Amino acid sequence: MDLKKIVSAIGAIEENSNISSEVIIDALSEGLKTAYYRFIDVKKDSNLPKPKLRVEVSKKGEIKLYHIKTVVEEVNDDELELQLNEIVDLYPEAKIGDEIEKEVNIKSFGRKEISNLKNVFTQKIKEAHKRNLLDKYKDKVDDIVNAVVESVEDKFVLVKIDESDLALLAQREQIPYEKYYDGQRLKVIIKEVSDKTKGAPITVSRASKNLVKRLFEQTVSEIYDGTVEIKAIARVANSRTKMAVYSKDPNVDAIGACIGNRGSRVSAVISEIRQQDNLLTQESIDIIEWSDDYIEYVKNVMKPANIIGVIPKDDIIQIVVEDDQLSLAIGKKGINAQLASELLAKKVDIKTASALEEAGIDWQTEMAQYIAKEQEKRLREAERKAAELAKAEAERKAKELEQYLQQKALETEEQTKLDDEKSESVVDSHDEVTEKDEIKEKEVKEAVKEPEKEKIEDVVKETEEEIELRKAKIAAKAAKYVSKFESLADASKEEDDDEKTTSKRKRKETKEEIEAREIREKIEELKKQEYEIKPEYTEEELEEFENPDEDYWYYDDIDFDEFDKFYDEE
Repeated sequence: MDLKKIVSAIGAIEENSNISSEVIIDALSEGLKTAYYRFIDVKKDSNLPKPKLRVEVSKKGEIKLYHIKTVVEEVNDDELELQLNEIVDLYPEAKIGDEIEKEVNIKSFGRKEISNLKNVFTQKIKEAHKRNLLDKYKDKVDDIVNAVVESVEDKFVLVKIDESDLALLAQREQIPYEKYYDGQRLKVIIKEVSDKTKGAPITVSRASKNLVKRLFEQTVSEIYDGTVEIKAIARVANSRTKMAVYSKDPNVDAIGACIGNRGSRVSAVISEIRQQDNLLTQESIDIIEWSDDYIEYVKNVMKPANIIGVIPKDDIIQIVVEDDQLSLAIGKKGINAQLASELLAKKVDIKTASALEEAGIDWQTEMAQYIAKEQEKRLREAERKAAELAKAEAERKAKELEQYLQQKALETEEQTKLDDEKSESVVDSHDEVTEKDEIKEKEVKEAVKEPEKEKIEDVVKETEEEIELRKAKIAAKAAKYVSKFESLADASKEEDDDEKTTSKRKRKETKEEIEAREIREKIEELKKQEYEIKPEYTEEELEEFENPDEDYWYYDDIDFDEFDKFYDEE
C-alpha cells in the first residue's frame, strides 16, 4: 500500500469536498483499525474485547499504526496482553499494568484488508459530506436556486446546485411532460433536506407552488419590498396556478403590479415554468385579489365562474351557482375546484340553486345569518383593537408622565442642593453682623412702616369718600326722573325736589343721612322695576280726563312738545 498516495488523496478530498483534515484523518484511522482487525482475524460481531489501537499521522505525511498491549504476569489473550518475564529484556523498566505500544507494519496488509480500509474510509467521508450539506442547506428550504442537470435517469434526475453539491429531482417533483438533458440549466426550489434519505440528502422540485411564488418575488419589485403580499397560492403543475395577492398601499394595484406592463412580469415567470419548444407544457397563471371579506374572497377564488351564494361551514364551504355556471365552477378535470379548495384550506361543495331548492335548503337565509355573524364578529374585533390601542396609548402617556416627574424630581433635588449651599453661605455672612446693627435695622424698618400705614389709611378714607360721592350723584339723577302725569299734576313738586337735591349737594351729608338716602333709592328702584307709580286724582279731575274733547286751560298754556323732548333726552 502506497502511503504517499493516501496522504495526497487526503489533501484532494479536503480541497474538493470542503471537509476538514481532522474529519478525514478520523475516517482514515477508523479504516486502518477495521483493516487491522480483519488482518488479525478479529470478528466484527464478536463479544470479546477488541485490541487497543492508535493511529498517528505526522505533519510530514507519515502514517503509523500502533497495537497497545497490557503487561501482566500470566497471558490470557495474546492480542491484548504481554507477559512480564518475556519482555523484561526489551523493556527493563516495564512493570505489571503498564501499556506497551508496538508499531504495525501497514505494508503487510493484503488485498482484502486494503479493500476494507477503502470502503470504511469512503463511507466515513460520505457521511461527513452529508453532514456538511445538511448544515449548509437546512435553513434554505423553499429557497430558489440555479441548477445544472448532471445526469438523467428513468425515475429521477441528478442536478448540481451551488456548482458542486448534488441534489435529487424526483419524478414526482418534475413538471409533467417536461424534458431534461445533461447540462440543462434550470431554476428549482429546495424541497427537503434530510439525512434519512439514501443518496443525496437534498431534494429539489420543479412542480412546487413555492417555485412560482419565489419567481414572482424575484420578478415583481413590489412583492420583494413588501408593498404587495402573496396571501395564498395553489398550483397544479403544467395546468394552472392561482395566486391571491393583497396590496398594503391603497395607491398600488396588486394585480397590475404582478402582471406588469403589457404582461411582461407574468410572462417572465411563465417562461421559467413552461418550455417554449415543448407544446405539451401549457401552464397558465391566474392572479386574483385577496379580501378580508370571506364571501368576497371565495367569489374571487371561484372565478371565472359567477357565484351567487356562499355558505361557509366548519369543514366545508357550500358554493351556490346558476345551472349554466356549474361546469365552469368545477373546471376541466375538476382543477378549478381543486385549486379553490387548496386556496381556502377547506373542502368545496358546488351546488346549483335549483338543486338546493329541490332539497328544501333555504341557502339565502343561511347566507344572511352567516353575514350577520361575521359583521358582529368584525365589530367585536374592532372594539378589541380599539381597546388595545387605547390601553397602549394610556401606558405610553403614563410612562412619559413618570419620566417627566422623575426628571422634575431630579431638577428639584439639584435646585434644593444649590439653594442649601447659597443659604449656608448667606448664614455665614450674617453671623458676622453685630447685635447693634440688627437693632438699627429694626428701628429703621419700624420708622418706615409708620408713614406707610398712615398713607394707606388716607388712601382708604379718600376711597370711601369718593364712593359716597358717586352714590350721591346716582341718587340725584334718579330723583330727577318723573313721569309725564306727575309733571302735569304737580309742577311745584319738581321745583321742591330740585331745591332739596341742590341743597343736599351743597352741604356735606352725614353718614346716617347717606345710609337713609341709599335705602330710599333702593326702594324707589324696586318700585320702578315692578310697576309704574300712578298719581292719585280726585273725582273732578278724573271726570275732566274722561272728557278730553272739552277745552281745558292747560291745552293752550302748556307746550307738550317741550316735555316730549325732555323724555327723549331721558
